[in-house]
Amino acid sequence: CTTIDRHENASKLAHGAGLNHSKVAVRGFALTAYSRLTDVTQPINVYIEGDGLAWLSRRQLSPDPTPKVAMALALAALDRAENVIYIARPCQFHDFANSSCDSAYLANSRFSEKVVDAMNQALSQLIASPHQKLNLIGYSGGAAIAVMLAARRNDVVSIRTVAGNLDHAYVNQIHKVDLMPESLNPINVADKISRLPQIHFVGVNDETIPPQVAQRFIGQQKTAHCAVIVKVDANHESGWVKMWPKLLKQSLPC
Repeated sequence: CTTIDRHENASKLAHGAGLNHSKVAVRGFALTAYSRLTDVTQPINVYIEGDGLAWLSRRQLSPDPTPKVAMALALAALDRAENVIYIARPCQFHDFANSSCDSAYLANSRFSEKVVDAMNQALSQLIASPHQKLNLIGYSGGAAIAVMLAARRNDVVSIRTVAGNLDHAYVNQIHKVDLMPESLNPINVADKISRLPQIHFVGVNDETIPPQVAQRFIGQQKTAHCAVIVKVDANHESGWVKMWPKLLKQSLPC
């Protein structure tokens, strides 16, 4: 019942915001997406979901990583732009009754080349026009995906991260959990995206992804004048929805 509720809650949230459901099949994944595309002359705000319920405890993987609260979807639902796309992560909103999803994509391979490439291909399939520009917005682990997509695409014009995991090796060291050797680390491409305007929203009460993670990420950019950190009265999972309409209006640097 819990799984059904998570799916239904996301569907209701998206429907209320005029976001239409779709499934994108890429590289063995069936990625869930919601979108509202009404003007091909305007850019697209692309929201990428966090890790969801990937772990039940420090040592036990979840049988279903669908988020209890789809934070990136909640933020997307508040966005009144003409064009909005939301993309869930692999294995989220998955039909586990009819097929399985490799648990490696919740753990060591969460940000693997296969995952990043699949998300990249899915995004290319979802955009209405190849000439549209993209504003990438990633929550938590979705921020890592956003950075790595920006590093390999030429249509991205800005990045916003929310409680972003921008250096998973450092974050895992903080929490004294296993590293993810099969995953790409966004901090390794930090300098490659330094030309892009970036706002990294950090929660001052976030104990999961503390503010110094974003500071380390910007510190790896040789030209960091296009990146700013904005501190928000939030923790990792609460405070963001209330503040998002105001935060989204904040002007991008450079």
